[in-house]
Amino acid sequence: MWRFLAGVGSAMLLIGAGFFIWTGMAQEDESLPPPPEAEAEVPAEPGRPARPPSADERTKEQRRFDRADRDKNGQVTLAELLYPRQRPFQRLDTNRDGKLSFEEWAVRTRTKFGDADANRDGNLTRQEYATTAPRPRAPSRQKACNC
Repeated sequence: MWRFLAGVGSAMLLIGAGFFIWTGMAQEDESLPPPPEAEAEVPAEPGRPARPPSADERTKEQRRFDRADRDKNGQVTLAELLYPRQRPFQRLDTNRDGKLSFEEWAVRTRTKFGDADANRDGNLTRQEYATTAPRPRAPSRQKACNC
């Protein structure tokens, strides 16, 4: 019982000491550093602009609409909206009948399974299945925005 009470007492002392240290640090009057002085404008070198170009002021929705409006007439038609999906569909529609059968849709999965099934028994072991993991994408050349 005495060990328990000694442990509780020491814990209370540590908590109290931590509290007093914390409040003491909070009361210290640390003045903020002075604001940086404005730099004098440097005259632009010949052939270089004086100011950096301004950012695009269009909203995200405006940019998305502009991408969808392929003929730039201010209206998006169904054909314009479906345009980005046509090429992937045509790649999958191997018999060019305008319809996507299950076999056409699943051809990539079947090929991946066949390539992974090393012993050709129709089943994938853990090691064989591990070869079907997606490959990591190459880093994009487009700069990511860290805003």
